[in-house]
Amino acid sequence: MYFSLPKEYREAKLDELQERITAAKKKLGKKLCILTHHYQRLEVVEYGDYVGDSYGLSKTAAEHKEAEIIVFCGVLFMAEAADILTGDRQTVFLPNPLAGCPMADMAEMADVMEAWEYLKRFGAEKKIMPISYMNTTAGLKAFTGRYGGVICTSSNAVNAFKYGFDRKEKVFFFPDENLGYNTGVKFGLKPEEMVVWDFSRDSGGLTEQQIGRAKLILWKGHCHVHTTFKAEHVRQVRQQYPNVKVVVHPECIPEVVSLADADGSTSFIVKYCAEAPVGATIAIGTEINLINRMAHQYPDKKIFELSGQTCPVCANMYRTTLNDLAYALENWADIKPVQVTEPTRSEALVALEKMLEIG
Repeated sequence: MYFSLPKEYREAKLDELQERITAAKKKLGKKLCILTHHYQRLEVVEYGDYVGDSYGLSKTAAEHKEAEIIVFCGVLFMAEAADILTGDRQTVFLPNPLAGCPMADMAEMADVMEAWEYLKRFGAEKKIMPISYMNTTAGLKAFTGRYGGVICTSSNAVNAFKYGFDRKEKVFFFPDENLGYNTGVKFGLKPEEMVVWDFSRDSGGLTEQQIGRAKLILWKGHCHVHTTFKAEHVRQVRQQYPNVKVVVHPECIPEVVSLADADGSTSFIVKYCAEAPVGATIAIGTEINLINRMAHQYPDKKIFELSGQTCPVCANMYRTTLNDLAYALENWADIKPVQVTEPTRSEALVALEKMLEIG
């Protein structure tokens, strides 16, 4: 896909962009709703009507029925989910249409269907429930709904696992193996009950015996931001700051999660920082824009990035600029919205509505 902003927006100065965005918001009034993910740039977050993680913003999109124009400052899978959950009279826009998600792209539908066909010999349709992370394409969400599964986010993954295991013998989790494994541990599964399906290998690289005894099958996928954090980073930061609290996202590798003081979604991390006492020292293992915003918001606490030597930035979240937002708000009637077509929309809606139901 090719996308380029018109010159007047590319070259506009900060104060001009701020004035144009403010004027556009005032003109559109209640017809407009701007959703901004926690990982967005600080200057973009400031213009959001709602700021949250993917679960919270999906819920907001579903509830905000009076808004005709929904501008989602995030990545494509989030805007797709918003389009699926909102009504026919509502239109969803992604300010920068190039903002995708490498993790979501790790679960290609051809590979997923090949795996599912193979697992049918193990009674997949009767015994295995697909559970897909929000960070997936609309096509994978539709697959999940078609086979009775549920979508989850890092906020409600444990509830999703309970939903799955209450109804089926096994769960097939897409696409982040680390979130899936860490959730399995919280759910009480043993390491030998969890296996990774490697889509690049025949039979997922698993023996029939491994699949037979597994309760949780994990798709081989990961978030490049969260896998930058290593166990040695936790050990080093504890040596340097004896009273530090280490808080990480559950997309981090299991070794990091097991050594942290707490792990949870972006909303969990925001709440943790807000509730920490004045003077607290907090090392966070997640995307840098959220960390910087927390440090900016709570100057009476020492909040910093866990590794101390990397820049864990989600380049796709970072794509959206004030230039993009100004262009989207002023030209929404002439730009292409995010639209999920049938039957993908209806099948994905089933799984997304279950996500909202389990909370």
